[in-house]
Amino acid sequence: MATAAAKASDSRHRFIEAAVRLFAKHSFAGTSLQMIADEVGVTKSAVHHHFRTREELIIAVIEPLQEQMQAVIEDAKAQRSRRARAERLLAGFVDLVVGHRSLVPLLAGDPGTVEMLRAHAASTDMIECQVRLLADLEPGPGGLIKARVALAGIACGLGPDVGDFDDETLRRHLLEAGRRVLGLRTPRACR
Repeated sequence: MATAAAKASDSRHRFIEAAVRLFAKHSFAGTSLQMIADEVGVTKSAVHHHFRTREELIIAVIEPLQEQMQAVIEDAKAQRSRRARAERLLAGFVDLVVGHRSLVPLLAGDPGTVEMLRAHAASTDMIECQVRLLADLEPGPGGLIKARVALAGIACGLGPDVGDFDDETLRRHLLEAGRRVLGLRTPRACR
């Protein structure tokens, strides 16, 4: 017999999955808690028991991505040189994007989601840390702009029309695009 905690965890997971599907179809702003309840086949109060607002729900959606990205950032910070830090951050970010290829473009490309995430301090701080690590390659406005273009391009570059590429092909091309924007050479081991 399943425990109450296991049932609650399963319900949260089902609500998160339904939210991601509906956000992709209707946008963050166009999806209500009632729509999520209807998608799962429960009452709105059942969803409300776990998530009082859509904002709480989107935070739950991005928590695993934030944890993964925080580990990448810490690993990148531990590298000795600016280039090694940038390469490690870029590779980790690409891995995150490829691993969550249906979710990341939604988060980065939906204006409602972007606005909500900007109001979430942990998300903003994490993005700014990524930008700083990449911008450090070229001090000044050029480095900052290149860092933002690389991150945004990689995050938003995976629309539904990108094709049905396998993960390794996609990873290779995203890394190469990011390296070109940032002025990084392909590491010898990757050639």
